[in-house]
Amino acid sequence: MQRLILPLPGNEVFASQLAHHAGAALGRIESRRFPDGESHVRLADDPAGRVVDLVCTLANPDPGLAALLFAADCARELGAREVNLVAPYLAYMRQDKRFVPGEAVSSYSFARVLSATFDSLLTVDPHLHRHPSLAALYTIPTTTLHAAPLLADWIAAHVSRPLIIGPDEESLQWAAAIAERIGAPSVVLRKTRHGDRDVTLQVPELGHWRDHTPVLVDDIAASGHTLLVAARQLIAQGLPAPECVVVHALLDDSAYATLQQVFARFTSTDAVPHPSNRIALAPLIADALRQGLRD
Repeated sequence: MQRLILPLPGNEVFASQLAHHAGAALGRIESRRFPDGESHVRLADDPAGRVVDLVCTLANPDPGLAALLFAADCARELGAREVNLVAPYLAYMRQDKRFVPGEAVSSYSFARVLSATFDSLLTVDPHLHRHPSLAALYTIPTTTLHAAPLLADWIAAHVSRPLIIGPDEESLQWAAAIAERIGAPSVVLRKTRHGDRDVTLQVPELGHWRDHTPVLVDDIAASGHTLLVAARQLIAQGLPAPECVVVHALLDDSAYATLQQVFARFTSTDAVPHPSNRIALAPLIADALRQGLRD
């Protein structure tokens, strides 16, 4: 029996592409809110005896979390053989320690909730900082896919003479892997963070790269402030207007509009629905589902 792909609201387009590439059946979840704000969920397809993959990118997770948990529990109650979560973007990874007394370490709390609900988790480039892997958080099998090769191939196809630039030390892995794959030079900047929107960057002298197009690469663009500071400093050195390519675009309309003023083009994968989406992840994820990959 075909595996069943079930998209949570807002994930229908991605799920359709995933089902197509994976050779899976595409189902439907009906969801609405009662007048008191509580969630009502109905599975429009019978999950009995099937492997069920719930597709839900977890950007801005709080409003839809109840529906996700109810859908998973409903699928299991109705006889699904497995209930898995495909989350192209995995939320609650940044709060990975207690910085001040009394803080909730939400990365652990969120992992306990999902581990108690699903049989497995598949995601793309989770923001692992102090955690060595998802296994340090999750008690269920996990699959971590990496989009760097896709970013590299997109850059090679769309940018002439790229200079790959990581905006801070955390992006070193991105810059190095992408540059190596396409045979491009790379540079990593040094960042000092003073607050959410207060950073300083140390940018080396890059005047000898003025015949290249700078391409800033990273996993997540949230406020976009670091990318904005980096772009302005590159332009101040006489380099062409830079490109930016990221995996997860979490930018709101205002931040995105500001970045569009300094970048020649801003590009992201479709892990999170955003106007900058140009790189499709469905083939990558579908291949992992077919092979049954696990970390």
